[in-house]
Amino acid sequence: MNSTPKHSVSVAGVVIDDHDRVLTIKRQDNGHWEAPGGVLELGETFEQGVQREVVEETGMRVQVQHLTGVYKNLSRGIVALVFRCAPNGETVERTDEAREIRWMTLDEVHELMDPAFAIRVADAFRSQAVVRSHDGVNLISA
Repeated sequence: MNSTPKHSVSVAGVVIDDHDRVLTIKRQDNGHWEAPGGVLELGETFEQGVQREVVEETGMRVQVQHLTGVYKNLSRGIVALVFRCAPNGETVERTDEAREIRWMTLDEVHELMDPAFAIRVADAFRSQAVVRSHDGVNLISA
């Protein structure tokens, strides 16, 4: 008997300020730059999960604006929903989950993030939500 594949659902917030800079974190666990995010908990909405994750990783409260993309890590079975957010406060210099917190330009995002995560940020500047797959680092063509 075949078992049903298991997937994890995560959420991330692409927080964009008035100067089109993006709030990013250097993750404590792997040292990679990403938008703040993590696993959606049982009993919380997507928006609540985004707000919780951004606060946990940056100390900043945000207003969730809209869904910008759905991404699947094919190698790990993680489905990520990414939302564009507006800042509602100040950031903390460092948290338990982030080695560094930094506002980046889109050029810096493309330079410092793995392609599978940089595209999430770039997609937050689009007018329509997208659906993409990746292997954890690189995008996989449809």
